[in-house]
Amino acid sequence: MADVASPSSSSPASKEPELNRVIGPALLLLFVVGDILGTGVYALTGKVANEVGGAVWLPFLLAFVVALLTAFSYLELVTKYPRAAGAALYTHKAFGLHFLTFMVTFAVMCSGLTSASSASKAFAGNFASAFDLSLGDGIALTAVALGFIVLVALINFRGVGESVKANVVLTCVELTGLLIVIGIGAWALGGGNGDLSRLTEFNTPPGESVLLSVTAGTALAFFAMVGFEDSVNMAEETRDPVRIFPKVMLIGLCFTGLIYVLVAVSAVALVSPADLGSGDTPLLKVVSAGAPGFPLSIFAFITMFAVANSALINMMMASRLLYGMANERVLPTILGKVHRTRRTPWVGIVFTTVIAFGLIWFADLTALGGTTALLLLCVFTVVNVAVLVLRRDPVSHKHFRAPTVIPVIGAVACAFLASPLSGRAAADYRVAGVLLLIGVALWLITYLSNRFIPGAISRT
Repeated sequence: MADVASPSSSSPASKEPELNRVIGPALLLLFVVGDILGTGVYALTGKVANEVGGAVWLPFLLAFVVALLTAFSYLELVTKYPRAAGAALYTHKAFGLHFLTFMVTFAVMCSGLTSASSASKAFAGNFASAFDLSLGDGIALTAVALGFIVLVALINFRGVGESVKANVVLTCVELTGLLIVIGIGAWALGGGNGDLSRLTEFNTPPGESVLLSVTAGTALAFFAMVGFEDSVNMAEETRDPVRIFPKVMLIGLCFTGLIYVLVAVSAVALVSPADLGSGDTPLLKVVSAGAPGFPLSIFAFITMFAVANSALINMMMASRLLYGMANERVLPTILGKVHRTRRTPWVGIVFTTVIAFGLIWFADLTALGGTTALLLLCVFTVVNVAVLVLRRDPVSHKHFRAPTVIPVIGAVACAFLASPLSGRAAADYRVAGVLLLIGVALWLITYLSNRFIPGAISRT
């Protein structure tokens, strides 16, 4: 396996100022919770109900279990190598293959950018609804989405402290929205409304087994659980990451898993699975059914801020990922440039924002929720294998260690949910295939730069 250059080695990247360590346990917990909550649960509850019927809570529970297994692998690796770059860094250290590292980097970045771009479009739609604007589906709505992603980039550039503080506010807003749904569900059920018998109903599509419906629903619901892995890209901006990461990530995952199951129970108890699965505002239907007098415009604003938080955190993750891998000299070192006064990776922010512009302007993001989950499940499979490979690479400091059986089960579970055996939609593979082909083309450009432009990227 090729050696990875040390961050302290003399290189243009190593002469950059260090990132500012401003994130403590509370901010990190809000970052993890805020990254997991958001677009997924607000939009996907109805889609999962279409797959399984009334037992919509089960796919969310299974997705939580798979995410929890993979989180143990991430915790071992982030406490062992407390640096930015996450899965890409771990892949590079474990296998030393430039192509594999590049593709993992590209897949993670694409998952963040497609999620952020989708959230930007969702923000524009909710913005139009909240202010009762007739923007249609054309250039006016796109202009709002582009303006929003520019605002996200400016917050990101301003500094991680400002970005994480904005995340605190937005996380509180989106969590409030989900607690409203849970509270309305409890109040309505306590008053004798709703139907809890739906929770055990499986309304599978014709000719499909219950098992396949549940796995297909889980493959879709997994999109709502992703986000915990983004936090490892903030390792270099976290105070004492080796000590605080394990407790914070596990608490955040368990908390959001509980919230998801309670939201799913409230939703299907108050709204039939068929009604829940029609349209794009399932939780708005739950609020309307459980509390007809509740001002729905307030919930529209909450939804708007929830998807805004998803966009902010995903764009932060993508820029930090590029910064970390540039410091590992797997990507061009210019992507590791840090602004002298703001101490943020400004080139990475500009680069990811330009790509997000292209996705918002040109891409049909209908299937990109499933594609995001597919790309990350493939990455998680690699990470679960990497943690086992890197057991032969001891480090001098103490770190978290996952029981060996957990990454083994995690790798199998993630590979299964990424495969056609899970019942995943064919459109997910088509979109992911196009993105990965673009990634291969970019790798060729990087490889040629490495060969013919001395010092552009060091060979692995």
